[in-house]
Amino acid sequence: MFRDNDGLSRLLRTALTALGVLIAVALGAAPFTPAQAQQKTALRVAYIPVVTWLPALVAKEEGIFEKNGLDVTFTKFPTIVNLPAALGGQFDLVPTTAPDFLNAVASGLNLAAVAGETLETSSNKSFQVLVRADSGINAPKDLAGKRVAGPGIASVMHVALLYWVKQDGGDPSGIVGVEAPFTAMMDQLKSGRVDAVEQLEPFVGQMLGAGFKSIGDPLLAVGDPVLFPFWIADANWARANSDALRRWVASLEGGLAVIKNDEPKARKILAAYSGLPEAVVARIPIPHFSFKIAPEQLDVWRKVMVSQGLPLEKLDIGRIVVTPE
Repeated sequence: MFRDNDGLSRLLRTALTALGVLIAVALGAAPFTPAQAQQKTALRVAYIPVVTWLPALVAKEEGIFEKNGLDVTFTKFPTIVNLPAALGGQFDLVPTTAPDFLNAVASGLNLAAVAGETLETSSNKSFQVLVRADSGINAPKDLAGKRVAGPGIASVMHVALLYWVKQDGGDPSGIVGVEAPFTAMMDQLKSGRVDAVEQLEPFVGQMLGAGFKSIGDPLLAVGDPVLFPFWIADANWARANSDALRRWVASLEGGLAVIKNDEPKARKILAAYSGLPEAVVARIPIPHFSFKIAPEQLDVWRKVMVSQGLPLEKLDIGRIVVTPE
């Protein structure tokens, strides 16, 4: 028995159309792979090649940023003092400290704190004030009228030092701040050009080993724990890019997990970025990392700065913290 060719053609066309619809529906319903579902977000980030920023360095080297859909470009800077003003134009994220950040906001810059980085604690100190063993300086109040070398007279370390001296009953007004790189502080103290230095690890350990004496950590007079360096962004950018910030924090957490699980690998990465010998890097204490940040952590610093005469009484701290939570 013969079939009608036109009828057969119509049946085939109908079947093929139905099959095409089913395939299209199936493809549309299929889950995307992470690479398909997540377009990589470009982030321009300034960093300092020291242990403070190790989670980000590890996240970069271990491909954690890429796994979280971020295309991060790093630019190295020797200090963080001038970085807040570079946000929006040159960078999306930069590191800073509370005095630099609060002064920048008070001057009119539209910035926001977006993630934490390190906390200073009594059990994990990265900053100490060092003096010569024969200096006669034994307590914070003894620094009154002395010459003290530090990274800057408006730096977080010097702001904390002035507060520390006052809390101990000394007069901070006569302290002479002398700007100096950390690498030069030991020579300046040894030669007598300064009476004390505001020093960071790994140089603290080196100087203690050379016979210099610590009289304590000024940051702990502000709080214990207390916020030390953290990450900031342009406030408008931060509010518009909460998903990118969430992935940034997740990447930092991933970097920290590597540090905890494979510290030798993390220290090799630090040696590569810092240029320090591996023998030196091996002795650097790992800071207390915490990527959360809250308004009250900054308000502590605002109060310290107000006590030193800075006009920050009316600064709305809650408005300048923008996190992805």
